[in-house]
Amino acid sequence: MTDTERLLQSRSFVELGARQRARAMLDPGSFRELLGPFDRLMSPWLPRQGIVPQADDGVVIAKGRLNGRNAVVAAIEGGFQGGSMGEVGGAKIAGALELAIEDNRNGIPMCAVLLLETGGVRLQEANLGLAAIAEIQAAIVELRAWQPVIGVIAGSVGCFGGMSIAAGLCSHLLVTREARLGLNGPQVIEQEAGIGEYDAKDRPFIWSLSGGEQRHASGLVDGYVADDIDALRERLLQLLEAPSRDRANQHVWFLDRLARLGDDCPQLDAAAVRALYQGEAQ
Repeated sequence: MTDTERLLQSRSFVELGARQRARAMLDPGSFRELLGPFDRLMSPWLPRQGIVPQADDGVVIAKGRLNGRNAVVAAIEGGFQGGSMGEVGGAKIAGALELAIEDNRNGIPMCAVLLLETGGVRLQEANLGLAAIAEIQAAIVELRAWQPVIGVIAGSVGCFGGMSIAAGLCSHLLVTREARLGLNGPQVIEQEAGIGEYDAKDRPFIWSLSGGEQRHASGLVDGYVADDIDALRERLLQLLEAPSRDRANQHVWFLDRLARLGDDCPQLDAAAVRALYQGEAQ
């Protein structure tokens, strides 16, 4: 099969909405949505600020199976408020993870998949969004002691802010080339440090430092696949069987790398960043 034929037969995951992504990951016929749009559970704060809310607050929660394995999937809609986390959407994810923890305690194995497409906390809900993200992080740490929690970052919205910390707490991270991962987004860095430090309009530069390929080559994520539904699902199933990376307990490894960056350290290019973090954490 030629590259052109392979491209024509592929099905893009990035182009799907959150609900379609969740359905695509689960076994056919097993998708069951919880607190869907017809439940009308939406942010009470956005209308007060003149912003039209979304009926599911931009978060889709579904239960089903992954190759026969019980799973809960939380998918964030990057097209709504940049995938930002507010009180309601964050509570939906945290609640789903807490229910999965309860299932495991009761002898029902339940893994979790987080489809992350988010800029972090929703500024219009500030502290409420931060509190929800903290609950998500605590639930990830508790659940991964029972079953894997896999984070998937696929689209160009990426994963930033407090949700990037949540991503780092996952058992494994899976990305595409289109994905981005970082604590602060390009616009925030440019605003605070200046365009000389980070040009938010320089897309090749941005992806060379925080894009999916670079993050994988640097050893900061565990799986890297093309934007194809079948390829992504296949790699996801492989990561479900792999031992957890547990990055939260590898702080010595990360601190050692950061210690090499003194105040007089020159600005790093993509190759230098890759060399700094290359290799598996111990």
